[in-house]
Amino acid sequence: MIRLLHIEFIKLWNNRSSKILIISYFTLLTSIALFAAIKFDIGPIQFHLADQGIFNFPYIWHFNTFITAFFKLFLAIVIVSMMSNEYSNKTIKQNLIDGLSKKEFILSKFLTVISFSLISTLFVFVVSLILGLAYSDYNEISIILTDLEFLVAFFVKLTGFFSFCLFLGVLVKRSAFALGFLILWQVFEGIVRGIMRWKLFDGETTDVIMGFFPLQAMFNLIKEPFSRLGAVQSVVNQIGEELRLDYAIHWYEILIVLVWTAIFIYGSYAILKKRDL
Repeated sequence: MIRLLHIEFIKLWNNRSSKILIISYFTLLTSIALFAAIKFDIGPIQFHLADQGIFNFPYIWHFNTFITAFFKLFLAIVIVSMMSNEYSNKTIKQNLIDGLSKKEFILSKFLTVISFSLISTLFVFVVSLILGLAYSDYNEISIILTDLEFLVAFFVKLTGFFSFCLFLGVLVKRSAFALGFLILWQVFEGIVRGIMRWKLFDGETTDVIMGFFPLQAMFNLIKEPFSRLGAVQSVVNQIGEELRLDYAIHWYEILIVLVWTAIFIYGSYAILKKRDL
């Protein structure tokens, strides 16, 4: 397994575009620290974003995993390009001639997906820990270690998304078409949601059904964190309303994404096994 992963990282690092995208991705992950420096000082209005509690433990685990998940498109491009380059450069055929089985080939790609997800999760953990220790009002160990399940959800979310991208890369062969299909699938899920809410079901039933669609299932793992902020809660209370939202990480939502991950990886292998290279 180490040998397979080593081969993949050599390919990626020797590809200039992939190298730039990977570096840009991890640079963007660290850029979340810039939120701490945002200050507004306009006459009587003084506003420091870090003072709003976004870096308080344990809220920071929720906030940072939600925000940084939007940067995953950079690695999605790397993954679909990784597959398209195998076809265009005919390295996949050479790997098979050299004795690599199709099963080992897909395994090497999946190991790359796992590595990207794991490194990203560790990266977010370290950045969040540093920011939390610097700005959080609560630094007790018990509080710091609360809500770490958001990191688990973040890892599962990235693994599922990158596995989907890998499947599209195997299916379509060309990176531009694979990314286009990814966008079209997002639009498709949105259209299905709209039709169901308009003609078929109420909002709650629609949300339950949409939770079984791949991209929506991945998004559901980490709900939006903004309504948890004290400032938002205060405004809502002042207008006489009450927010009752469920921010928890649920095992069944993780299971749905894991099932989709398995489907995508097996589907990638099944397509490659039947395809004449």
